[in-house]
Amino acid sequence: MQWWDSYRAVYGTELRAEAMVLADHGWAVVPGTFPQGEVWSGCPDAPQVGPCPVLDEWARRASTDCDQIAEWWSGLPYSIILPTGLTFDVLEVPATVGRRAAAVLRAVGVPVPIAATPTGEWLFPVGAGEPLRPDLAERAGIVLHGRGSWFAAPPSTYPQGSVHWRVRPSACGWNLPDPFRVQDALAEAVAQRPTIAGGGSTYRLATVATGVRS
Repeated sequence: MQWWDSYRAVYGTELRAEAMVLADHGWAVVPGTFPQGEVWSGCPDAPQVGPCPVLDEWARRASTDCDQIAEWWSGLPYSIILPTGLTFDVLEVPATVGRRAAAVLRAVGVPVPIAATPTGEWLFPVGAGEPLRPDLAERAGIVLHGRGSWFAAPPSTYPQGSVHWRVRPSACGWNLPDPFRVQDALAEAVAQRPTIAGGGSTYRLATVATGVRS
């Protein structure tokens, strides 16, 4: 298991450093399950449905304390879990909708943090407390993560790959966007029909600033 020990040490250091950065900006974190091959590990009877908190009462125990975070990520390469519904909510959408919404927001000069999973979801952290619009709630694949939920932050992994930032929070000054504005952009995005010309879509998220990934 020497390869696993080496991987765990290097990747665990990266996870710990990223958790510290998030905590330093007031985003409380908690350790989550992680994949070993196709199996989710990190706690007894780990749910096999993706990254989940490994602690009981995880929302209450989520922390921005550097010593606590260093202890949590001193051994196993836990996913970085961010509880939602407190500091922020998260809008989860299919990648096709996320790309179009990002283009809408960029066109009106609204920078927003965006993460993407290796399983095809885009995640938009927004200010907490706004319910999901009915027209979005009825759309398949659009989910509001609020109180009692969470999301796995980069660079947490899935068997298919790593979660990554499409737009880093630092590119937005760590400011959370107005949930009304982001939901409006999502509503416009789901109403769009991409125009195909020369084999490509007219909606593309381009690199426009440091911290924005194409």
